[in-house]
Amino acid sequence: MNTHIQHIWEDEVINAIGNGLMVVGEDGVILTANQDMAAITGFSQKELIGANCTILGCDVCEKARSDSKNNWCMLFEVGKVKNKRCLLTRKDGTYVSVSKNGLVLKDDDGEVAGALETFIDISEMEKKNQKIFELESRLNQETGFFGMIGRSAPMRDIYQIIEKVADSDAPVIISGESGTGKELVAQAIHELGRRREGPFVKFNCAALNSSLYESELFGHTKGAFTGAYRHRIGRFEAAHGGDIFLDEIGDIPLSVQAMLLRVLELKKFERVGDNRSLHADVRVITATNRNLMEMISQGHFREDLFFRINVVPIHLPPLRERREDIPMLIDAFMQELRIKNTKAIVGVAPDLMNLLMNYRWPGNVRELKSVLEYAFCIAPPGIIKLAHIPAYIPLPEELKSASPSGAFATASAFDIDIAEKTALMEALCLCNGNKSQTAKHLGVHRMTIWNRMRKYGIHLTRNVDQSRILDDSQTISRQ
Repeated sequence: MNTHIQHIWEDEVINAIGNGLMVVGEDGVILTANQDMAAITGFSQKELIGANCTILGCDVCEKARSDSKNNWCMLFEVGKVKNKRCLLTRKDGTYVSVSKNGLVLKDDDGEVAGALETFIDISEMEKKNQKIFELESRLNQETGFFGMIGRSAPMRDIYQIIEKVADSDAPVIISGESGTGKELVAQAIHELGRRREGPFVKFNCAALNSSLYESELFGHTKGAFTGAYRHRIGRFEAAHGGDIFLDEIGDIPLSVQAMLLRVLELKKFERVGDNRSLHADVRVITATNRNLMEMISQGHFREDLFFRINVVPIHLPPLRERREDIPMLIDAFMQELRIKNTKAIVGVAPDLMNLLMNYRWPGNVRELKSVLEYAFCIAPPGIIKLAHIPAYIPLPEELKSASPSGAFATASAFDIDIAEKTALMEALCLCNGNKSQTAKHLGVHRMTIWNRMRKYGIHLTRNVDQSRILDDSQTISRQ
């Protein structure tokens, strides 16, 4: 067979395979690539052949190169890879999910001649799996504990308590740090209880001026006080036949505590400006992140009220005490954010997952969700990395020491720039990309916003209504 015919035959074979295929030399240069490889990556065959394989921006290869002894390619050390899921960077900058197989090729003398790699585009399959996951998530929400996520022992204990107390009319007090999900527990108690057909009324005791509590809780009549132009139904009246949830009960004034105690003892209350008693057919659920016993000793909370509301106590553990639930929470929040943002974020980088698992989370589940919302705002499609989370979250020591380049060791020199850039990104997201509002939010001139955006390589897409902000900067990064 002459050389010309052989080349034609080889081209026909590799293009008939049906999967992306390329052969890479020991130096990383792509020796050949078929038409399917070009279709998957967006590069033409001419652009691929002769280029270094790093042109594909494979996330798995980046990690493998850092682990390889010769700092080039792990494949030439291990000999083969099978069904390796990875993300390639297409020519237009988007990501494509592929399943990769690789095998080192040797000549007749046993010398390495290169490596053969095949790629299967699994993007459509992942979209179908994602759709199935969405349906399963909705099903789980309908049959589970109403947004409470976690299978750790403390959470399973809480689910059992909720099921046991739901049908009771006994007052429940939910304690726990801010952001642990106290409102979700209250909602679950209502939905699982015999009052589920009645209303579920929420009231934040920390949200009002002290003079307004009585009117908000018990209502008022027209003319009861200056500004009372109409009758008002209070929260207890609105909750008749159902449950009332008094959040942050520790912030309620002492004068109102006495009124609340009367409602709990006599099941009666009066509207402001009216001397008629109304029956309160209400189950009271309270919540606090404060130490009520300490407040009692300081004279800030009534002891008799405490014993009235503390019939069934439920304590929610902080997130740092149930770290095994963090991956499940991340999956659930990311699924929710993908639906809202229609953004192709497919996962979290391993080093970032390690950081999230080890962080103390003073803001608990609420803080975790906020961090992911921030990351979705600034991260490009693909994987969320360390560079995409707020800079206030510290890197753990093991990540600092594990960095082969020592990039983390010198990070302190960039603290000011990182903080400035992070504040800018957060403000742009918050203000929906409006630079005037961003300037006002940060207390700087509008031109300062322009200058900082140029400094850090930040630009806005046209979809500013979705706060999609792209970051081209490579200088201020945790990567």
